Amino acid sequence: MAIIPRIKRAACGCLDALQLAKERFSELEAWLFSRAALQSPLHIVEHKQEQKGREVQRLMLQAHVEQRGNGDVGSALRVVGKDSQKMLYTHRRVRTRNLKTIFGEIRIIRMGYFRESEKSIYPLDEILQLPARSFSYELQRRMVKAAVQGPFDEVKERMEEISGMRIPKRSLEEVIEDAAEDFDDFYANRISEPSSQTATILVAAVDGKGIPMVKRQGAQRLIRPGKGKKANKKRMATVATVFTRQPWVRKPEDVVESLFRSGPRDQTREENVRPNPENKRVWASLVKGKSAVIAEVAEEMRRRDPGGKKIHVALTDGERALQKLVKKHLNVLLILDFLHVLEKLWKAAYVFHAEGSAEAEQWVRIRALRILQGQVGQVVKGLRQVATKHRLRGERRKTILSVAGYLYRNRTRMRYHQYLAMGLPIASGAVEGACKNLIKDRMERSGMRWTEEMAEAMVKLRAIYLSGDLDQYWKFHIKKDQERLHPSGRWTVNIK
Repeated sequence: MAIIPRIKRAACGCLDALQLAKERFSELEAWLFSRAALQSPLHIVEHKQEQKGREVQRLMLQAHVEQRGNGDVGSALRVVGKDSQKMLYTHRRVRTRNLKTIFGEIRIIRMGYFRESEKSIYPLDEILQLPARSFSYELQRRMVKAAVQGPFDEVKERMEEISGMRIPKRSLEEVIEDAAEDFDDFYANRISEPSSQTATILVAAVDGKGIPMVKRQGAQRLIRPGKGKKANKKRMATVATVFTRQPWVRKPEDVVESLFRSGPRDQTREENVRPNPENKRVWASLVKGKSAVIAEVAEEMRRRDPGGKKIHVALTDGERALQKLVKKHLNVLLILDFLHVLEKLWKAAYVFHAEGSAEAEQWVRIRALRILQGQVGQVVKGLRQVATKHRLRGERRKTILSVAGYLYRNRTRMRYHQYLAMGLPIASGAVEGACKNLIKDRMERSGMRWTEEMAEAMVKLRAIYLSGDLDQYWKFHIKKDQERLHPSGRWTVNIK
């Protein structure tokens, strides 16, 4: 930013706003101790005090802004143009802009410097670090925080309660899209904790999650969709998470017992033993694609462990294309998520036993334990033999052979007995939880449909919020936004 000289204080106005604020405060004080207020229920007094107090706050802020002057820094500015050519801005006019704040709307009177066919410059906008939009940065921050938590209609209602102003839905959407602009730069430039001070296992997990999209313009509308068809299709977003974790050594029997425990669960004891993820970051993208997101995962892992001293682990489902991308971009131990293995086993169990039956559970339990003990080959062999022995036909045979093929294809990523002995994670609960928290809980509510731009902005901002980085990101976003609005050294006061 330019070095800003001492500016001239506004000739009048601030005393009026300040005096009016004092009068409103006196009115509030008199009302609080009036007979009517003293005889009213406390919740009524509380509600009216908030409304009256907000006006006092707005007037105080108005007085403060007017005390800062109008940005008159001299008779002319010397400005550096895009082609490095220096120009003089000699025309001056006082202009007014309104700014919506958390206390209500205030008026800002500032001196503008003009030149024909060039964009005007208002030094006071730079001094006050005003945004381009008519909403203050603090009001925008609260809009964003509310938007990542709930539907836009609720956000509008909450902002009206905070500021006393009506905020159009389209303005809210524009703020959301703008707010996500610096997501990539923020994480690319963030300084991680020293690798020596974090846990020894660095874990990455990648998955996909569908987002319901607005129907493309011009697409034919289905009056009555056919069986299995939905009016609005989903697009897959790639979801990623990276975190560190301490080792947790277990036996295969321990895992099976935790998965198939029939009695009451000693949750407190288990939570005390299980190491929690540390410095967990979750994010997603609808537009970048899996390869780009996995490349970002690789960069995040390098940033956290530049010396490569930790054990690097990646958990995925059995999708071959995803596994190939992970192997291409990440130098990690690739582990098949054991929860996906369980899903396949349950599918096979229902070929022989009724759903929800004790027999089906026992069938899955036995084979899950064998797989965890390193006997994947024996389980695969047993499935193929049973298909032949029972002379299975049609869909039943197809299901059993499909499960056997899945296990055989992924056998090199299913050395669970070794992983458990090393204290490594074998299930991607973190990314499954990320899919739910990041996308499902906010973006798949009844009737919600998203454009590509809004969906991408929302998953970015929700990722920042869920990673606990919103306050830090917002400071970074303001800094970057001000650099875009007011490039450093663009203008200086013209001294004759």
